[in-house]
Amino acid sequence: MAENTDFIIKVNEVTKDYGKFQALKSMSFTVPKGSIYGLVGRNGAGKTTIMRVISGLQKPTSGTVEYGFDHKKLGNVGALVELPSIYSNQTARENLVYQYINLGLKIDGSIEENLQFVGLGNTGSKKAGKFSLGMRQRLGIAMAMSGNPEVLILDEPINGLDPQGIIQIRDLLIKLNKERGVTIIISSHILSELSKLATDFAFVEGGRVVKEIKAEALEDAGGLVTEFYSANPDKLVPVLNAKGLTATYDSSTGVVYAKGYFNLTNVVLAANEAGANIARVVPRETDLETYFVKLVGGESNV
Repeated sequence: MAENTDFIIKVNEVTKDYGKFQALKSMSFTVPKGSIYGLVGRNGAGKTTIMRVISGLQKPTSGTVEYGFDHKKLGNVGALVELPSIYSNQTARENLVYQYINLGLKIDGSIEENLQFVGLGNTGSKKAGKFSLGMRQRLGIAMAMSGNPEVLILDEPINGLDPQGIIQIRDLLIKLNKERGVTIIISSHILSELSKLATDFAFVEGGRVVKEIKAEALEDAGGLVTEFYSANPDKLVPVLNAKGLTATYDSSTGVVYAKGYFNLTNVVLAANEAGANIARVVPRETDLETYFVKLVGGESNV
């Protein structure tokens, strides 16, 4: 990937050894400022380890991490790595008060503002131990947001959540990125959700980053394909190509595959004029897991 001078974090040849085991092997990647940066890899690939190094929870054996901001100031790096550290017998507000005290922050109205932002403003005296998993994750994110961090580091924040909880976390992170300008580094086992969220990706395998790619490039490389069904597929292919799509025709199945974005009404009208009536259109979303498997080989198990 071309070097991006407007970076917020740059990992340079970072290695992390645990005795004879090498968790990270000269890992390098660059996180653009304002991005949602997705780390994709199998269990044990090194995702959690590099997150711990970036957040300052561990020191690398060798290599460096550069920061495009004052990372030593408390609160400038927010992290939720593994399980959130929550006092179960305290309310959401009390948990945030303790976090503010730990960071040396003034106890003010920003606590209520953060609780409202993550959708926990009306929990009142309810103890965190009575929260659902999704509520606890949102509380953990609120705690990580204390101090208005430049970077938020989240390791598997949607793991174990039900569909509604996943949507809530996804919408929250997009809102946090867009409205507050927070750069987010995130890993997830649910790659279909990560593909809806991240603007950039790093594919991690064996303690190394094997590829960095932007979301729009991934859509093309991963195969953002639409299937077209027509009685005259040979006539349909040139129509689609003329509309800026990259179309191919599988003579064995009669299916026309087209990469790219298009206006369906315009395509249907043009196809009708060419005598290639379209009977059915089936869009196929980018399959992040398939792309990962093709990239590193074998089953993903991410």
